[in-house]
Amino acid sequence: MSRSDRAPRQRSRQVALQTLYARDFADPQQAGSQTDVEELFERVAQNFDLPAGARDFALKLVSGTASELPRIDDLLAANAINWKISRMAAVDRNVLRLGIYELTRTDTPVSVILDEAIQLARRFGGESSPGFVNGVLDAVAKQVRESAAQALEPDAEGGRESDQGVA
Repeated sequence: MSRSDRAPRQRSRQVALQTLYARDFADPQQAGSQTDVEELFERVAQNFDLPAGARDFALKLVSGTASELPRIDDLLAANAINWKISRMAAVDRNVLRLGIYELTRTDTPVSVILDEAIQLARRFGGESSPGFVNGVLDAVAKQVRESAAQALEPDAEGGRESDQGVA
């Protein structure tokens, strides 16, 4: 990926992070629906100059992360040893949520996801944020890889689990 291709995606992630951050502080009764998430995204995105493709990518990240929040938070809780999600810094929590969504639902290379998340944590988080984000996302990435590898392993009868039921 060239440097010029990367810059719009970096800005997309910044907009997505800021939207998710704002969502954390919105009224929980009002911030739950997909429409409300998209409205919040529009309010945040209007402050950025994003090309159409970058804007679409940012909205995909926000909508996807918000719609899969329970699953993402389960993965986050399982890999943030000795940390409650509610006690994490809001920036760290949302950088991690965004990274987990990308790890599990996009084809972005793991190294790019980790690098981008660390950069977001460095820019918007506290002094210890980059190391914390790196450690947790690396653990999630390993878990995701292991789960994918297990899904491809032959079962006891010599076929792949994903091939069962296929004639």
